[in-house]
Amino acid sequence: MKPYNTPEQRWQAVETRDSEADGQFVYAVRTTGIYCRPGCRSRLAKRCNVEFFDTPLAAESAGYRPCKRCLAASASAGRIRQMITRACRLIEAGDPPPGLEQLGQALAVSPYHLHRLFKAETGLTPKAYASAFRAQRLRTGLGQGQCTVTDAIYQAGYNSNSRFYQSADQRLGMRPGQFRTGGAGASIRFAIGQCSLGAILVAQSAKGICAILLGDDPQALLHALEDQFPKAELIGGDRAYERVVAEVIGFVEAPALGLGLPLDVQGTAFQERVWQALRELPVGARVSYSDIAERIGAPKAVRAVAMACAANLIAVAIPCHRVVRRDGDISGYRWGVERKRQLLARETALS
Repeated sequence: MKPYNTPEQRWQAVETRDSEADGQFVYAVRTTGIYCRPGCRSRLAKRCNVEFFDTPLAAESAGYRPCKRCLAASASAGRIRQMITRACRLIEAGDPPPGLEQLGQALAVSPYHLHRLFKAETGLTPKAYASAFRAQRLRTGLGQGQCTVTDAIYQAGYNSNSRFYQSADQRLGMRPGQFRTGGAGASIRFAIGQCSLGAILVAQSAKGICAILLGDDPQALLHALEDQFPKAELIGGDRAYERVVAEVIGFVEAPALGLGLPLDVQGTAFQERVWQALRELPVGARVSYSDIAERIGAPKAVRAVAMACAANLIAVAIPCHRVVRRDGDISGYRWGVERKRQLLARETALS
């Protein structure tokens, strides 16, 4: 997401009809008394007659009324969200989940168009969403410990053991039996170091980085990792693993460099949608919880988005620090508001 913080940046977005700026602010025209979204195709007003507002409500409070063209576009967007929400419910209720052709028939839309809209709204393809949802059902079944691994696999919607085991490590980060017993038998390498934000713990499963934890007390970080995988074999990193930690610390210090290491992302279907949307944000971006909710096609799930951010164990690489309040103020952060402030200031200087 591009920055739209200054009047100059916002005016450029209006001039270029930048649809990516929609939802970031609105502009109002003094001579007409109307406000529009930046991507509106209405006739361009003179710059001297334009003022900017962070939200439509702020514009209306100043006496402006909404553009009819924008209202029509908003209604269309609402219909799309309703359709994608219905598609998600059909996928979740299906046993097995419906394919793209079946979804298209049920929703009276072409499979190609549905695939494009679904990906744009949720950040996932329908197939990926179905896979994530089944994996979450499996995690729930295994976590309850009231059924066998085989029963949990079939109850989650997998048609065969062999089909599931092909992607078990990718979905759970370890074998399903290990996940069921709190990581028993799984090996997780970790090391604790220091960075400009304080203590940092970097943990890696067989699949990839499964935790980047920040804090003041190194011992508390280790306890947090133990709580996550109480029965896994935690192995202190050797000299070779120190290179992995050094790469992560370098990324934390300079996020614009990117992180070339694979991530072991484990969450619910909803959490994975939120985290994927966060990972698509460029360095320097700032969004609100409601912005992310809109991006994943769940505009009313603002509280759930906030909870997903709070559940994130992979700091900076899944950049929940880029989520701020609607008014731009810095809100809570799992690893402390001051660390969030430092990360945002650092990214602003680089962007």
